Amino acid sequence: MKYEITEESHPKHPNLHRIKALKDFSDVKEGDLGGYIESEKNLSQEGDCWVYDDAWVYNNAKVSDNAKVYGKAYVYGNAKVYEDAYVYGNAYVSDNAIVYGNAYVYGDAYVYNNAQVYNNAKVYDNAQVYNNAKVYNKANVYENAYVYGDAQVYDNARVFDNAKVYNNAIVADNAQVADNARVFDNAKVYGKAKIYEDAYVYENATITGRVNLVGNSKVIGDIFLTGDGACENLIASGDAILIGLAGFSGEMKKVTGIIWDNSILSLDKSK
Repeated sequence: MKYEITEESHPKHPNLHRIKALKDFSDVKEGDLGGYIESEKNLSQEGDCWVYDDAWVYNNAKVSDNAKVYGKAYVYGNAKVYEDAYVYGNAYVSDNAIVYGNAYVYGDAYVYNNAQVYNNAKVYDNAQVYNNAKVYNKANVYENAYVYGDAQVYDNARVFDNAKVYNNAIVADNAQVADNARVFDNAKVYGKAKIYEDAYVYENATITGRVNLVGNSKVIGDIFLTGDGACENLIASGDAILIGLAGFSGEMKKVTGIIWDNSILSLDKSK
């Protein structure tokens, strides 16, 4: 055994007791006091996992492998934190959520329901990931962003500010969704695309390349938008294909207006 549950109970929650290390491991020394757990099922006796400070792990939640929970973080319900994951600050991981594979959840972030955060992903600040959403492969969700429904954010994608990604939407590669932007339904944003300000991407729309969608832009329907340029206050719907948004005289060209039906808009560099 690497730890024991002490008689010291939490002053407001007597079902939770502090833990005490019985041997040296990782950065923990024999005799060190840890955080609070409800029973041994909450913290594995194997590996280098530990609950530090005033963190709580309770109900059927479990911390295992080399995972760390510290600060004033809470892990509860049926949540699992394992492998080399970290949960700290005032973060909450609850319900059936799982955090693993070098993932970090911290600050005042919430990960709950059946959400998953894994493989070097980070969820922090006041961000929330919930329902069946997944954040993984070095993706970051932070500030006041929400990812929920069956949405996925992965690779090096970033979702931040007050942005929301939900339903079955996907944000991947090096794409960014920020400000008050929304990506939802079955929409996909990837490549190095940036969706900022009050822009919306939804239904079956796909945006890729180096497109910057800003302002009050709306990309709807079966739109495929790609290339290299800035779209401001663009409204595109139906089955339009917008391609090759290119720089104009070395600067980003702004595309404005309404494109719909089966239109094909191709913008190339000015000669």
